[in-house]
Amino acid sequence: MQLTRAFDATLTVLVQVQPDQLDAPTPCASWDVRSLINHIVDAARWWAGRVTGDEPEPDVDYTAGDFVAAYRDSTKIAIAAFSADGVLDRMIALPFGEFPGAVVAGMAATDQFTHGWDLARAIGRPADLDPDLATELLAQSRLGFDDSMRGPDGAAPFGPARESPADAPAADQLAAFLGRVV
Repeated sequence: MQLTRAFDATLTVLVQVQPDQLDAPTPCASWDVRSLINHIVDAARWWAGRVTGDEPEPDVDYTAGDFVAAYRDSTKIAIAAFSADGVLDRMIALPFGEFPGAVVAGMAATDQFTHGWDLARAIGRPADLDPDLATELLAQSRLGFDDSMRGPDGAAPFGPARESPADAPAADQLAAFLGRVV
């Protein structure tokens, strides 16, 4: 499942974050590492909640404790939600439309994977995460994300698509397509 692979790729970066890096800037201009970690932990629960109807706790600072354990817990919740019988075939309501569960799982995978890339860049680690998954998510993103989902940082899910070098790793190409400077 792409979502499991995306969680795993992001986890490989998350376990490398040191406490003195929490205030470092990220490629997401409105977030530092602390905000980004809180987002990925919360987002895993949010995506699961779209499937189950459960709402995550609002405004939890996961970085105040063991954020790696919190992320692992959140990913287990999301995987369980998306693995339930029939979820991938049923329609799931999101704030911006209704989509088949398989498409929502792909959106969640893209979100988590791309933020793993953001986190790697922010802490100075290699960002060439799971090249095969990056290639799959890039192809899906090119088909599924249009300009209506693009805008300024903090105002839209994605920034304007940017160019990446032709020989850039697939994760960099995905990040550039979703508005990151690579």
